[in-house]
Amino acid sequence: MKTLEMRDVSVVRNGKRILDSIDLSIEENESVAVIGSNGSGKTTLIKLLRGEINPYFDEDSPAIMRIFGEDNWNIFDVRCKMGIVSMDLQNRFGEDTLVSEVIASGFFGSLDVFRNMSVTPEMVSRVNGAAVMMGVDDLLDRRVEGLSLGEMRRVLIARALVTEPSTLVMDEPMTGLDIIMASKFRRMFDILIKAGVSLIIVTHDLADIPDSIDRIIMMKEGRIFADGEKDSLLTSEKMTDLYNEPIKVERNNGTYRMHQ
Repeated sequence: MKTLEMRDVSVVRNGKRILDSIDLSIEENESVAVIGSNGSGKTTLIKLLRGEINPYFDEDSPAIMRIFGEDNWNIFDVRCKMGIVSMDLQNRFGEDTLVSEVIASGFFGSLDVFRNMSVTPEMVSRVNGAAVMMGVDDLLDRRVEGLSLGEMRRVLIARALVTEPSTLVMDEPMTGLDIIMASKFRRMFDILIKAGVSLIIVTHDLADIPDSIDRIIMMKEGRIFADGEKDSLLTSEKMTDLYNEPIKVERNNGTYRMHQ
């Protein structure tokens, strides 16, 4: 089964094509990195993948879009199978929210655990398990307000993992992290991949890409610019074409970096 299958898929907003005739397939158990400049369509692609927006269809359109093999998917099912971590999500939790509540909110797709929500003993067990996996079990009774950026990011990953998703979407996961913390997160992502979690990492920074990810999807102006193996695409020539600026790519111990 494929995690995602798109054929000739577009997204139109206010008469403008934000995504234009996308052909993309991601296999189950496959991890990929999606790269491109701001405005290239990366975020729109993730929203489409998560079922937050709908593709553009007309009577003559041959477009096909399937998520987890389904043409007509249930958004709640998609969100249980596909966890997400983003800066936008991080900034939407109230300062008084407990870490345990942040993680448990992953069961409900909410920004807190409200009175009408029932957290079962099994859910509590899975919250604790996800917290242990991410090394934040000692923070469960802490409030969001006092967390460092790295701690909050790990809490959000635990939130995404609490439903035991097959796929984890990371939208600019290293933003704001220092070089030491970013390196730790890259290693952590490699561990998750080896544990059987498929990662879709969206980034503009090549240094964010874990060693275990070999497939790169390049986006430019709402289209797939290139799609292939990391070693063949992460070159100075290809990155210069992608950004329309002179770019030099260097590789050191499996980590790619670019500069002008």
